[in-house]
Amino acid sequence: MTNHKKKFSDRILGAFRAKTTERLRPGRVIVPRAEDSARDYPGAGLTPSRLATILREADDGSLSSAMQLFEEMEEKDAHLYSVAQSRRLAMTGLEWCVVSAADVGDMPDRRRADEAADFVREVLGEMECFDEALQHLALAVGRNIAVAEIVWDVTGSRGLRPVEIVPVDFTRLVFDELDRLRILTREEPQEGIEPPQGKFIVHTPHAVSGHPQRGGLLRVTSMAYLAKNLALKDWMIFAEVFGMPVRIARYEATATLEEKQELIRMLESLGSNATGIFSRAVELQIVEANRGTSGPPYARLIEFLNREMSKAWLGQTLTTDISGQSGSVAATRVHETVRQDVLADDLRKEARTIRRDLLTPLTRLQFGPDVCPPYFRRKVRRPTGAKELAEVLDAAVNRLGLRVSADWAHEVLGLPRTGDGMAAVPGCTG
Repeated sequence: MTNHKKKFSDRILGAFRAKTTERLRPGRVIVPRAEDSARDYPGAGLTPSRLATILREADDGSLSSAMQLFEEMEEKDAHLYSVAQSRRLAMTGLEWCVVSAADVGDMPDRRRADEAADFVREVLGEMECFDEALQHLALAVGRNIAVAEIVWDVTGSRGLRPVEIVPVDFTRLVFDELDRLRILTREEPQEGIEPPQGKFIVHTPHAVSGHPQRGGLLRVTSMAYLAKNLALKDWMIFAEVFGMPVRIARYEATATLEEKQELIRMLESLGSNATGIFSRAVELQIVEANRGTSGPPYARLIEFLNREMSKAWLGQTLTTDISGQSGSVAATRVHETVRQDVLADDLRKEARTIRRDLLTPLTRLQFGPDVCPPYFRRKVRRPTGAKELAEVLDAAVNRLGLRVSADWAHEVLGLPRTGDGMAAVPGCTG
């Protein structure tokens, strides 16, 4: 590149950086407030009509009650919390990496693409809170939306760059009449502000026909949660009323009122102390509740609702609960495959959001609009054992002639390297 062209290019890049820096003002837009830690607990005494009202409010753009209900659902339902954590941890438990756009084939200039990828790795590696921010964004799997603010700051001679990613409380999120996201601030506590481009990461993985307030898995399973909650309440009442044995005492027809009252006090004492003194004229009988019957259907109903939740969150049930059901290893593997499909979809949507809202503005600010941003990826663990991996390596190296890193082979097979002076296991040649 000639000096004239280089000066012109530097001038264009400088103007682009100045314009971008003006838009990405340093500091935080969302200032913490006391209301962020307050909760209304809309799930207390939840009824079908109240649930419908909460979901309608969310459809109209007011998400506060729905988001608080969703949080409460996970806190109160152990099975729901388990499947939700399994779905999220399957994604956030994987290591992340940054892939150069040249490796994907989007940019022929490998030097500049690799330079952008190295820069992004450096910036993300310096942010201690990045993994926590990814965990917050993973909550969108259930709530269908999660927002985090990118805090930009001038770091000495290195210029403007992100130094922190702060989760935005779910109760701050609202939508206008056109289903456009707005965030409540101290200056705009009612209408909120439109999220400035390059300042917020907005993750909406399951938006239904462009409506981010719909389609989340917690909304999908809210009716199952309500039915299970009502069944548990009825079961507890049933256990309290009919679970304890009934104590019956019969007295002679000639018994006086004082003798009857004394008998009642004796029965009450028998209920708490399991001991009592009765005269020979009193006949005492203890009748066990539900003896010889199959019992109420609450347990079967709750097991059914748990399976429905597992299907919605994990796409299967055999890896969560097989009590009372017949199954096989082959069926479990099929269900596990379905679960891998769900995970692949979550990873793809997470990578798209991170690249669009974080890696793109970061790359544009540093290198200008001509450099393709790198890609965000998760390192997916292969669900294979050492024997299967060895067979794959044998086919790849000896049959296909592929070059495989020895360090990677030692790592995936779990085999230590031999040091200087150490004897190695003799192998077969020929």
